[in-house]
This record gives sequence, structure tokens and C-alpha cells, in this order.
Amino acid sequence: MSGPYVIRGAVSLPEAELMWRFSRSSGPGGQHVNTSDSQVELRFDLARTVALPPVWKERALQRLAGRLVSGVITVRASEHRSQWRNRETAAVRLASLLAEATAPPPKPRRPTKIPRGINERRLREKKQRAETKRGRSPRDWA
Repeated sequence: MSGPYVIRGAVSLPEAELMWRFSRSSGPGGQHVNTSDSQVELRFDLARTVALPPVWKERALQRLAGRLVSGVITVRASEHRSQWRNRETAAVRLASLLAEATAPPPKPRRPTKIPRGINERRLREKKQRAETKRGRSPRDWA
């Protein structure tokens, strides 16, 4: 591997907790493609990991609940012909998925009021526009 995959800050994916599985990629063939195990499946036990701080872990378990199977998250990669590049892709994808899932929630939006001057100007322009349109009416030409 090309080094630790940083999730955020000083927290990175521990190599010891990553489970790799290799299989043949699906799709159109060619020479050598059906005999090499180039598809990569990376599994990470999110429920039992000790690499993440407890707050991040809870947040990730909650946000990734739909993707977890008994606490384990699975990422597949088969875009490249090389198993090595697929391993890199899967690890980067898992790290970015965990970074997004463990990110702190956004600050709540503070509702703001529309200034009175803007509202009055809008109403004044509406009345002026209505007056212009009313003046185009052939009703008063008698």
C-alpha cells in the first residue's frame, strides 16, 4: 500500500483492521482479464474498530446505517485492470466515505428577517408596475 489513508486530522485507517478480498472482475474480457483477480472488496468493521474516537464512531454508525451489514462496511473497486490500483481506489474511497460520515454536523441556520426598507421598496415597485399595466388597458379610452 502507499501509506496510511488519513480520514481527518491525525486519524487514519489502520492496516490491521482492513480485510481484503479479491475476485475476477465482471464485464467484457480480453487477453488475461478472465484469469486475474483484479476486483477488490475492502471490508472494515466499523462497530468494533478502535481507530476512531467514540464520538466519530457513533456518528459514522448512525449515518452509514443503511450500508452496514452487522457493523461492517464494504467497498468494491474494479475500474482498473491492475489489482494494485483497485486496492488504492478502494482504500481511498473508504477513507473519504468515513471522513464524510464522521464530519461534525453543520451549524444550524440562524433565521434572518428581511429589512423593512427592502420590503417597502418591493411593494412600492409592485404598485408602480401595476399602475403601468393598468395604464395600458383600453378601458379608459371612451
